[in-house]
Amino acid sequence: MAEPESLRQVDRNHVRFRGRKLVCFSGCDYFRLASDPRVHRALIRSLHDQGLNVAASRMTSGNHPQYRSLERKLSDYFASEDALVVPGGYLTNLVVAQAVAGQFSHALLDQRCHPALADAARFLECPILRFKHRDPQDFAVTVNRCGPGARILALTDGMFSHNGSTAPLREYLKALPRDGMLLVDDAHGAGVLGEKGRGTVEYTGVARRRVLQTVTLSKAFGCYGGAILCGAAARERMMRQSQAFIGSTPSPLPLVGGAIKALSILSGACPARRRLHAQAAWLRNHLRQAGFQVTDYPGPIVRLTPKSTEAGDRLERALLARGIFPPRLKYLGGAANVAFRFVLSSEHTKVQLRAALSAILAAADPAQFGEE
Repeated sequence: MAEPESLRQVDRNHVRFRGRKLVCFSGCDYFRLASDPRVHRALIRSLHDQGLNVAASRMTSGNHPQYRSLERKLSDYFASEDALVVPGGYLTNLVVAQAVAGQFSHALLDQRCHPALADAARFLECPILRFKHRDPQDFAVTVNRCGPGARILALTDGMFSHNGSTAPLREYLKALPRDGMLLVDDAHGAGVLGEKGRGTVEYTGVARRRVLQTVTLSKAFGCYGGAILCGAAARERMMRQSQAFIGSTPSPLPLVGGAIKALSILSGACPARRRLHAQAAWLRNHLRQAGFQVTDYPGPIVRLTPKSTEAGDRLERALLARGIFPPRLKYLGGAANVAFRFVLSSEHTKVQLRAALSAILAAADPAQFGEE
């Protein structure tokens, strides 16, 4: 495989690439909390007071009280009964699947779900069926294929990272049997969607009773680790039955301290979240006015997919000429085409946004680009 070239972040909105300092519209540090001095100070205090590493599983001698403090803060932030913190966002779904293995007769997967969900589904000890991406009608058809009396767990991203779209959770819950449940990987929606940043669950207005929401602390919250928003009984079952949880060392304590601070910064109707969505709306509106096919998805992501290699190369050159790192990628599990995924931040300046827009308009023919 071709390893990606080295890329170094040099400040909140710039990276160093091939010896040049370039504006960055890549990555998912939506509020730039990874470089926020307030988070850094909390991290340093935690390092000084608690040390770096507990060096043991939480189920042996590593259950430091700071982990429970973070879980309580997460429960308050997301308005969930309880929460369980795990070492990484990818691991959250695996922990859930190991805890509920054998309880469901069928697992349903969105065709474009994150690989973390597909990996987790293998532990459920039941047949796995795929349904069309974000398609409530095909979801209902797939539910019916499971037959009467089926116990179904449906797995989907909350906000899809390739374009900022969201899963129709309300329609899925209506189609599921009464004892069916949703496992929602909300790595990208958490902190970003909803008036209070509670993610896709808040944005779609569904109750938590039949939803397990998993999140990461490495994107909107700028730190590291994962969390499962759940009930107290489910939390206890995961701690008891998931070998991934039982056998892993939890997150370094300084990152836990930083995450607690990040939650406080993003709590409530914070100005940064409003600014983030305003940035995305500004770019989308101007691109649409220029003739580009851009949908108003809830997430702060704008995706442009060139219909030819030549069109993509022209846009890449134009971005580099204006001092912008080209956010060109082939996303795992996505379409075959290489796309430009512009991830907006609350901290991008108007000058930086205008530079990106100018580069796109100068080099790209709207007829040569689509969204998918």
